[in-house]
Amino acid sequence: MERKIRKAAVLGSGVMGAGIAAHLANAGIPTYLLDVVPGGLTAEEAKKGLTLEHPAVRNRIAQSGKDRLLKAKPAPLYDRANLALITVGNMEDHLSLLAEADWIIEAVVENLEVKKQVFSAVEAYRKPGAIVSSNTSGVSINEMCQGRSDEFRKHFLGTHFFNPPRYLKLLEIIPGSETDTDVVRFMQRFGETVLGKGTVLCKDTPNFIANRIGTYGLQVSIHEMVRLGLAVDEVDALTGPVIGRPKSATFRTLDVVGLDTYVHVARNVQEKSGDPAEQAVFEVPEFILRMVEKGWIGQKSGQGFFKQEQTAAGKEILAIDYQTLEYRPRVKVNFPSLAAAKSSKDLPQKLRTLAWGSDKGSQFIWNLFKKVLLYSAAKVGEIADDIVAIDRAMKWGFGWELGPFETWDALGVEKSVARMRAEGEAIPPLVEELLASGKTSFYEYTDGRIAAFAISGKYALIEENKQIINLAALKEQGKLIRKNAGAALIDLGDGVACLELTSPNNALGMDILHMANTAIDVVKQDFLGLVIGNQGKNFCVGMNLAMALVEAQDENWPELELLVKKFHAVKQAFRQMGRPVVAAPFGMTLGGGVELCYLADRVQASAETYMGLVEAGVGLIPAGGGTAEMLFRAMENVPQGGTFPVDPFPFVVRAFETIALAKVSTSAHEAVQLGYLRPTDGISIHPDYLLYDAKQAVLAMDKAGYRTRQPRKIRVIGETGYANLRQNLYSMRVGGLISEHDELIASKLAYVMSGGSLPAGTEVSEAYILELEKQAFMDLIKTQKSQQRMQHMLAKGKALRN
Repeated sequence: MERKIRKAAVLGSGVMGAGIAAHLANAGIPTYLLDVVPGGLTAEEAKKGLTLEHPAVRNRIAQSGKDRLLKAKPAPLYDRANLALITVGNMEDHLSLLAEADWIIEAVVENLEVKKQVFSAVEAYRKPGAIVSSNTSGVSINEMCQGRSDEFRKHFLGTHFFNPPRYLKLLEIIPGSETDTDVVRFMQRFGETVLGKGTVLCKDTPNFIANRIGTYGLQVSIHEMVRLGLAVDEVDALTGPVIGRPKSATFRTLDVVGLDTYVHVARNVQEKSGDPAEQAVFEVPEFILRMVEKGWIGQKSGQGFFKQEQTAAGKEILAIDYQTLEYRPRVKVNFPSLAAAKSSKDLPQKLRTLAWGSDKGSQFIWNLFKKVLLYSAAKVGEIADDIVAIDRAMKWGFGWELGPFETWDALGVEKSVARMRAEGEAIPPLVEELLASGKTSFYEYTDGRIAAFAISGKYALIEENKQIINLAALKEQGKLIRKNAGAALIDLGDGVACLELTSPNNALGMDILHMANTAIDVVKQDFLGLVIGNQGKNFCVGMNLAMALVEAQDENWPELELLVKKFHAVKQAFRQMGRPVVAAPFGMTLGGGVELCYLADRVQASAETYMGLVEAGVGLIPAGGGTAEMLFRAMENVPQGGTFPVDPFPFVVRAFETIALAKVSTSAHEAVQLGYLRPTDGISIHPDYLLYDAKQAVLAMDKAGYRTRQPRKIRVIGETGYANLRQNLYSMRVGGLISEHDELIASKLAYVMSGGSLPAGTEVSEAYILELEKQAFMDLIKTQKSQQRMQHMLAKGKALRN
């Protein structure tokens, strides 16, 4: 019988336990969240006259964990309504509920004896066949299940989520020595397809893969900082985006994680390692222990390596001097190698520039890379069976752009090993074997296929997942049909093409619209349908604002008007193409990015899609069909056919406010609530499956007998509705809630969404609304204040209110 997870239970409602429960709810899985019974009453409970036996008291800890989900940032839930899928309880009164769960996840304190006690209680209630797992970050899986039955141990394993569970891709799967292989395979697949995770198979070793390598790297960074006399802010400047790591770099990451947590993880390896050299690396420096004693453990205590203070100049972030444990203003980092690396757009070149430099910053980076690379190679076979698992764990769990072995390839294996040898380092057997075979890289790329050097001494092809489409690989395989400076057309196979955005930040310009027209001609002739998508950092951040501002400042109004007309024409051409079109947005999908989605018949969005028509923030309104589409969708939502006609005004107001306030969704699910997506649009929880899912949607529409979309008409709220909107805007301006220019922008938007100077109830075409939209956009972009807002956004990255 096919195994399914219909209901789950999480034991422990701390940050991780509650976060895991939230993500299970995101996946639509009803979940019990249980925690211990409090030992005493709070002052508020006593004031209410409650006793220790009252259910509200006994469930208080779990309820508090659930309540925090609504306040936490970033939001753990795709949709606040998902909270209803989480039922709280306690581990004395409600353990019998475990009998309903197909998966029971332990997320209590990192203490072996406590965990063993929990699993003893679990075994008394779990149903046969139910999977039990621990979210431990480093406690031995085999030791935890000692004393449990054979049937329990066959269904027991580690499932280590990374914090926050919704956002970090990595899920480490750690089988015990007796875990059934079918259970392991099921959890790997379930983690990917249902929870949207990248699963990596780990061995039952201290801290598994990501925390083992990541903490080692943090330790090396700290030791090298002290040895070279660098400051914490200098290290963060060297270990952030310039080397393909998150902006939080080293010490800001430690502040987020918590120094207390970091000390626990480091000591876990130190205590369990039998290698004196490894134990020395994992020795926590004295100054960090002193910070922990003082309670300076990072963000959760308000200070750690950095803290924020209010000064005469405003809020200022101070950095700690680890020698005196006093805070000081941040230093200006000045390493020639760092400046040279930042000037390059190619990450491998940045790494080489830093590693092969001669200043103190380069010395730091080289020593960091050298030690982490050697350590990673030495641990292949011990913590994981292959280099791919280690690279993926570091990319998915720690946000590295390149894993250790990809980094080694970027630096140059031969050159770096020669330097390591000259510096007296021992080279791990895996690396020696690679070079002895005459090869000079850990990965080989052939026709879009990737092979990785294995313990066997040979390259092994990395198994392809058919649900993951790689556009870069398709291009290497000769599937590129056409391209220009901003877009490309690619054959996805099975009669489906992909219009890929390739411009910087995937910003919209004429080149993308030209390729869209090309796509229409090619798809009509040779394909069943089209996907609009890409695999950049974000789907599309909107129109090319810099280009639009230059044209406005030059008063090149015909060029700007042509851009709007071109977008409207492309929209009409897509509708008349006679082939299904599916847009596949993800990440930031703003302004023109939303309007690109509106070119399509339907949308297949990544769950992590942040959609918003944000043009009001730069003094404009959506003019690529976004305003018109939101109006038409608002009118579609007005109930029809009742005894009494329903007033459409509130529906239009809701859409108007969404655009005027430049609302941006925090997930694809919230985008449905805001009206950017329809309830019938698809949502992919695994980001790597997005293009595949969009392609399948195209094929399904074709198989169902696709019909060309017909022109639409609506009845507008007209002059009466416009007058009501204008009155509200006037009141807001007089009350000081909006500026005069805010009022102008919103008034132009209101005019379009009311249908202009027509009586209420007048039927109009979409083409009519698009013309109003274009004229409002042109009126606004000609104003000096809108141009000032555009300039400020380009220069400062935030909106100007003038």
